[in-house]
Amino acid sequence: MRKVLLIGTSSGAGKTTVSAMVCRYLSRNGYRPAPFKGSNLSLNSYATKDGGEIGMGQAFQAWACGIEPETDMNPVLMKPSGNGVIQLIVNGQPFMDVSKDRPMDREKVMEQVHAAFDRLAEVHDFIVCEGSGSPVELNLMDRDLANTGLMRELKVPTVLVGDIERGGVFAAVYGTWRLIPDDLKPLMKGFVINRFRGDGSILKSGIERIEELTGMRCLGVLPYENLRFPEEDSLSSSEGKLEGADTHAAFLSNLDEMTEHAIQAGFDFDALVDIAGQ
Repeated sequence: MRKVLLIGTSSGAGKTTVSAMVCRYLSRNGYRPAPFKGSNLSLNSYATKDGGEIGMGQAFQAWACGIEPETDMNPVLMKPSGNGVIQLIVNGQPFMDVSKDRPMDREKVMEQVHAAFDRLAEVHDFIVCEGSGSPVELNLMDRDLANTGLMRELKVPTVLVGDIERGGVFAAVYGTWRLIPDDLKPLMKGFVINRFRGDGSILKSGIERIEELTGMRCLGVLPYENLRFPEEDSLSSSEGKLEGADTHAAFLSNLDEMTEHAIQAGFDFDALVDIAGQ
């Protein structure tokens, strides 16, 4: 079984969509992939057929894999309720309300995250994991479930997604790598530059310098896509076209278009598959 974790330099870097694109590519090329996000902070959720609740992003990624969304794909969903209270959904069901005075039992919840991953791994040959927000929020890393927490728990090879649309992508990639704990840096295998407008060859010198500094390999420069995908958080964009009576099929049509554009741009899916097998 292969596994890979895609983390972002920030929220909204595009890791949900890039993860879905990877799921789509794998499904189209003979693998049996499944998405996984250890924990998700989102109000935009999806009701699974068995009555559970997961993040919308994992439902979208499941469709990209050609499978039905299930609660194991997002074992922990945190839904802000206001006044500093977060409703904690575990394995699709309400678990507790978390607040400053009532913190989450991180170790107990991580056991559920690991168990959900193991159940998926029993029936799928490739698990595409997605991180949450920034992996290096220094005040939150000791509570992390989906980024450094998952890296440490599962020893999963990791790829970093940076958003060049915001500017400063090389600083964001290098700064994130620097702040990753030293014992986890060997798991940082590659990086992706997302949402680039123009000729990616002009980035060559910067990419080579980041590769030299970090030991990570650039898997590709993804072009800016004016396509529409399901929204997961407040930084998601709803721009782009969504055509046809079947919304599900329209999302997948957009994702197929993005995947083809990535292939044309030289995105190295083979290298990602190799990383996932390490």
